[in-house]
Amino acid sequence: MFILFLVRLRSQRSIPKPSLPSSLHIHTRSLLPHKENPINWNTNHSFVLSNPLLSLLEKCKSIYQLKQIQSQMVLTGLISDGFASSRLISFCAISEWRDLDYCTKILFNTRNPNSFSWNVAIRGFLDSEIPREAVVLYKKVLQCDGIKPDNYTYPLLFKACARLSLIRLGNGILGHVLHLGFDSDVFVSNAVIHMLVSCGDLEGARKVFDESCVRDLVSWNSMINGYVRRGSACEALNFYREMQVEGIKPDEVTMIGVVSSCAQLEDLDLGRESHRYIEENGLKLTISLANALMDMYMKCGNLEEARKLFDSMTNKTMVSWTTIIVGYAKSGLLDMARKFFYAMPDKDVVPWNAMIGGYVHANCGKEALALFNEMQAMNIKPDEVTMVNCLSACSQLGVLNVGIWIHHYIEKYELSLNVALGTALVDMYAKCGKISKALQVFQELPRRNSLTWTAIICGLALHGNAYDAIAYFSEMIDSNLVPDEVTFLGLLSACCHGGLVEEGHKYFAQMSSKFNLSPKLKHYSCMVDLLGRAGLLEEAEALINSMPMEADAVVWGALFFACRIHGNVLMGERVASKLLQLDPHDSGIYVLLANMYGEAEMWEEARKVRKMMRQRGVEKTPGCSSIEVNGIVYEFIVRDKSHPQSEQIYECLFQLTRQLEPVECMPDFPGDNLLMGSNFDRCI
Repeated sequence: MFILFLVRLRSQRSIPKPSLPSSLHIHTRSLLPHKENPINWNTNHSFVLSNPLLSLLEKCKSIYQLKQIQSQMVLTGLISDGFASSRLISFCAISEWRDLDYCTKILFNTRNPNSFSWNVAIRGFLDSEIPREAVVLYKKVLQCDGIKPDNYTYPLLFKACARLSLIRLGNGILGHVLHLGFDSDVFVSNAVIHMLVSCGDLEGARKVFDESCVRDLVSWNSMINGYVRRGSACEALNFYREMQVEGIKPDEVTMIGVVSSCAQLEDLDLGRESHRYIEENGLKLTISLANALMDMYMKCGNLEEARKLFDSMTNKTMVSWTTIIVGYAKSGLLDMARKFFYAMPDKDVVPWNAMIGGYVHANCGKEALALFNEMQAMNIKPDEVTMVNCLSACSQLGVLNVGIWIHHYIEKYELSLNVALGTALVDMYAKCGKISKALQVFQELPRRNSLTWTAIICGLALHGNAYDAIAYFSEMIDSNLVPDEVTFLGLLSACCHGGLVEEGHKYFAQMSSKFNLSPKLKHYSCMVDLLGRAGLLEEAEALINSMPMEADAVVWGALFFACRIHGNVLMGERVASKLLQLDPHDSGIYVLLANMYGEAEMWEEARKVRKMMRQRGVEKTPGCSSIEVNGIVYEFIVRDKSHPQSEQIYECLFQLTRQLEPVECMPDFPGDNLLMGSNFDRCI
């Protein structure tokens, strides 16, 4: 029927040319990015509706049908009309059945295509997977005689630069805008601000904003949300207050930025105030705004309010589900997070990453890897974020074989070895005992940041390579990278392992004097451990007493351990008293104190400690070990018989024990070894 209708039109030769209204180019303004849903490319222009061929083109459902219509337009001469040919180009560029290759063929073979045709073709490439071609088309426009880009061309180009982070190209195009005088156009000005914000040049965006004479709500929103994306929540809120002073009323997009700022600051009171403003001023609670509010409540710890918002949403997006899952997971409510995860109707890689990351965040590496196996069984393709989470789980568990498998997977499927993924690989190899491989991966990484350097420094420290860790720290500083608190923790740990007291003093002092970092409890703990191992017990105790904060059990524990090593019973008693005040139910303190007395042959004091332990109802916590066999992690405790092959395991252990030669004599006093044995068990 479609082709028959075309045949009837063959005889038509005289087609009146329409007059092109200046407002025609506004069609480009209304074109939104091509995501899952195509752009409505149709028009109600009177000439289109009155012309049989163009009217039929509006109903076209395929490129094949379009070619049939195009052939009739050639035969009738309609193809020479700029407006008529622009309809063909629009269909090929932005319709549901678009074909950008054919779009450019029509465009390049059209005699004197108008600016709308060029703009709609540029828009088609902008919304495609090859947005760079939009810039190529622009260059062709500049080479054409009789056609110039207009104020509808440049917003498209700036969006392409923003999407591709091409700030240098964007600045070059901005020069064209200034030359042509389009900087006074509000749409062009807003597009420039958006491009600079997207490329991370907020200072440049602020300058354009301040100098613009055509600011509107979109301008303010771009700046506010730009500051939010950079993590500058305070600046975003200050900008919002400036906007209110100037009498500009916020809309839903503004409030997304404001609420997101509250989430970054974890300011629940301000977040609630923003929520009330939305309700009291009748702003539409869009899905994006509801998601932002839910995220704010989750990050501020108000899970109940976040749950209310989630339950009230009629249309829940992937972001909605992921937000609630991440919120519960980061709050430690992993069972609730998993409940929502399995209730989620459609899951791509993002919610899987959220759930796996939640387990890693809770130090549940075994569960994280189990979920990753489930993800693979569901044929969900992992991405770089998945791999970072799984490598972190391997680091927690020390499962080298799984980590190596993940590394091979990354190489096989050519995942982007970005800084985060490279750092995770370095960290995994270091924590799983392969420091040589960690160094190799580190050297082969195309890019490194301060976190990458920190990972290798901490890895070298973990393996006792103190001088290498210090050398890498010096190289990091020479690379103009700034160390953070974790870097110094690794550095001080390296000094501790190497017994480098002088170097430890130097780097501990540099934290505040050179890098403006305030030492935390863990840094003091490292210094106390370093001084204690070196036998400088009085200096270590003096350091604790000079701390600007109260010492915790870890700091006192480092000194207590040093007292036992060096046999300083007097100080050890004093330190043990402090530890028991902090945690009277820690069995390890009693055991170490009793052992210290035993090593000093102070048997009566050792008995008193065991008696005190019994009277307070403190039981020795059994140690837990883990081992990886064929990629599976097994955990076991003392006298554990839960494994199905426990009889064979104990038989093997018995045979190994028989072959071992004693390397040291146990102390000969009542109670035998205070750490283990029947006599000790009977005493406590």
